[in-house]
Amino acid sequence: MARDPHQKANNDYMEIDGSGGYIFKPRAFNIVWGNDKRCWRMAKPIGSSTSSENEKEFAELVQVSWLEVTGVTPELDTASTYQITFQLSLEKGASGWTGAPVFLMAKVGKKGKYKWKKLEVEKLTRDPTDFPSEADPLDVEIPDNQRDRRLYFGLYEVWSGKWKQGLKVYKATVKQIKK
Repeated sequence: MARDPHQKANNDYMEIDGSGGYIFKPRAFNIVWGNDKRCWRMAKPIGSSTSSENEKEFAELVQVSWLEVTGVTPELDTASTYQITFQLSLEKGASGWTGAPVFLMAKVGKKGKYKWKKLEVEKLTRDPTDFPSEADPLDVEIPDNQRDRRLYFGLYEVWSGKWKQGLKVYKATVKQIKK
């Protein structure tokens, strides 16, 4: 039987944070081509025998033309607002990002309408950076009357057809900012 080339989210790698939100580590994401070592590499988790104390866990994009890294929260509080942030960096020698805009997209419920923000990934450095910034966040409100209160979110670049490499994804945070 053939192995699925896509990484399926493992919720054991999703943590509850103190704000009523969630922290998604790399293995908590659905990643298109995430199980193909030619496309993505998973760094060893902190505490493994091959990592240093300062090394963070991350998923590193080796090479893809179709970027899709997504997550789904458990049911969230109604009448609340949540902020979505990814912690990202670009490796030295990263390529394919100029003219290939990455979108952070989110919707409430499987049938919800997407809200999005264009991210200029080519401006990232080698230092892990929260994207988008606190000054220009992507906030999503869970309405009172919403039946499916899960938040579907992700990073997407599926339109340019360019081969991209060198992006590191450390985590995503879905933080409750207003109740």
